Amino acid sequence: MLIRQASNAQNLELQTFGDAKYHPVIFLHGGPGYNSVIFEQTTAEELSRNGFFVISYDRRGEGRNEDLEANFTFEQTFRDLNGIYSDFNLEKATLVGHSFGGIVATFYAEEFPEKIESIVLASVPISMQNTFRTIIESSKKIYQDKEDKVNLSYIAQLEQMDTLAYGYAAYSFMHAMSNGFYSPSQPNSRAKELYQKMKSDSLVLKYASKNSYLAPMKFWENEAYTSIDLKENLKILNQEGIEMHGIYGKDDGLYSEEQVNTMRKILGDDKVKYLDNCSHSVFVDRQQEFIDVLIGLKK
Repeated sequence: MLIRQASNAQNLELQTFGDAKYHPVIFLHGGPGYNSVIFEQTTAEELSRNGFFVISYDRRGEGRNEDLEANFTFEQTFRDLNGIYSDFNLEKATLVGHSFGGIVATFYAEEFPEKIESIVLASVPISMQNTFRTIIESSKKIYQDKEDKVNLSYIAQLEQMDTLAYGYAAYSFMHAMSNGFYSPSQPNSRAKELYQKMKSDSLVLKYASKNSYLAPMKFWENEAYTSIDLKENLKILNQEGIEMHGIYGKDDGLYSEEQVNTMRKILGDDKVKYLDNCSHSVFVDRQQEFIDVLIGLKK
């Protein structure tokens, strides 16, 4: 069951699924500049049927909350999250951070460890710089194999840019998108069903390709997000006893196996899933395995 409502303190539009007495899960979407629509329209309700109270929202200044005034800082993002905790009288919750949302979850847990039941890091960049290098190297190989001189020239220009610059990140992600790095090579039957369903879902059609240009630029200006590396942050959280699990797809062109292995070394082999026939949207590509991770965390 979906309930659309506003967070009292923040005027954020948010969506809830399931009974409020169940285990609370807050979904944090990717980006910056994206939204939670695909998660909500494919997986949130299914997750709630497994005994979870799911809260999902778009960050201030992004997606369906794009019109709200935003500073595009982690500090403001944390205030909004704390407001959601307050509105629903949550003492603790499981945070599901997808992609950039996993960075938000990690930094929030550092600031407010007492509010964390557990964290699921879904397709999260451990190192932004490593992610950009992976995209560029993989794209370059594709263009070399195709003898695509035009795109090889673009890659050559990209390789000469300041790797911390906003443009370096933006162009890298453009190559990832054009080369299909976000799509599974051989989706299973459930994923095929969900992708087919999305083709006729008006909300997905409206928001699936809608990216805010202001949010990533401002997060870059305010938080230097292109330089973020989570290794030490995750090590500290793990040492402090924060329960964390990672889930990645082998078809996700944003991350090398090296990044996934780094996550395994930090969290432990048994706490990181690296799935076949799965790309960036792990909650679509391998929905049941994604839900199983959360079921395993329920106390």
